Amino acid sequence: MSAAELQKLRESSEWFPEKEYLAQQTWLQKTCARILSCGPMPKHIAFIMDGNRRYARKSSIDRQEGHLQGFNKLAETLQWCLDLGITEVTVYAFSIENFKRSKDEVDGLMHLARQKFEKLLEEKNEIMKHGVCIRVLGDLTLLPKDVQEVVADAMYISRNNTRAILNVCMAYTARHEITNAFKEVSWGVSKGLLKPSDISEEVLEKCFYTSHSPDPDLLIRTSGEVRLSDFLLWQSSYSVLAFVEVLWPEYSIWHFFQGILYYQMNQKQVQLARDKRDALRLEAILESDKTEVVKMLSEENKCPEETAILPQRIAEYAAQRQKRITNFVETLDAKRTQQLLNMLPARTMSEIPTS
Repeated sequence: MSAAELQKLRESSEWFPEKEYLAQQTWLQKTCARILSCGPMPKHIAFIMDGNRRYARKSSIDRQEGHLQGFNKLAETLQWCLDLGITEVTVYAFSIENFKRSKDEVDGLMHLARQKFEKLLEEKNEIMKHGVCIRVLGDLTLLPKDVQEVVADAMYISRNNTRAILNVCMAYTARHEITNAFKEVSWGVSKGLLKPSDISEEVLEKCFYTSHSPDPDLLIRTSGEVRLSDFLLWQSSYSVLAFVEVLWPEYSIWHFFQGILYYQMNQKQVQLARDKRDALRLEAILESDKTEVVKMLSEENKCPEETAILPQRIAEYAAQRQKRITNFVETLDAKRTQQLLNMLPARTMSEIPTS
């Protein structure tokens, strides 16, 4: 394919190929979708879209065209999810580790990302029609300035949409996310927003890039690799994992249906494990609250065992703890919102009303 043809293909790719999907959808696909809809359906699916480069080599095409075909498959897959009522999708688009690839490939991927988000902004009406909220998750400061601006623009214009959510992980790794979460918690303690005793798994999760999303119900990785490659390591601990031996651009609706069926076969066991985890978490928080109250009563020279108001004091402490956590999360969200605003291009900033 020539450079001109590749450029034309880039410009014609759409994020919401609804018309093409409906035109190509067969009776058998519709029937299978209806049957699957009768069972438990994942609300949140995560994808590791692996295999674009191998697909390019296999097809004897340019590497960048392989990545472009991968984007087209993403747009198609999002349509499948919308059709089944799956309201949240998270995709691994660009790892921090990917910056170690050749400069030409990294530059090409950043160029493709900028083009696709510009195309997304052109399709603003479709975003609003489907009510899709776009979130780009990761250390966005690692991205080129022009890419920062266009992804921030997409996030800002769609921020109030709630019907469906697309999380695009760029400049992301799970270890970087967890490390950053610890830094945020440490910042909260240093600012007096949190007490060290307030720190729990739930508080840490509220500092993740994915803090406004539930954990994925199903995580699918293509290409035949059986590893998570530093993607959502914490969040996928209680997810159904499906590894598919097909390169991402070749991923079909039948592979997708197979993944949904696999989820339905394993959903009950995973949900039981989640419920047990939640119970243990609650137990740990209650025990921590009791320990703190007993310590406080001891400092007041009151014997905890002989204090009839112990349950009341524990309830009061729990309410105070929750108030601190709520204040911390609101402050953290405000800080992140300001960081997003700082990335917006000047033309968008000029349209934001000043308070």
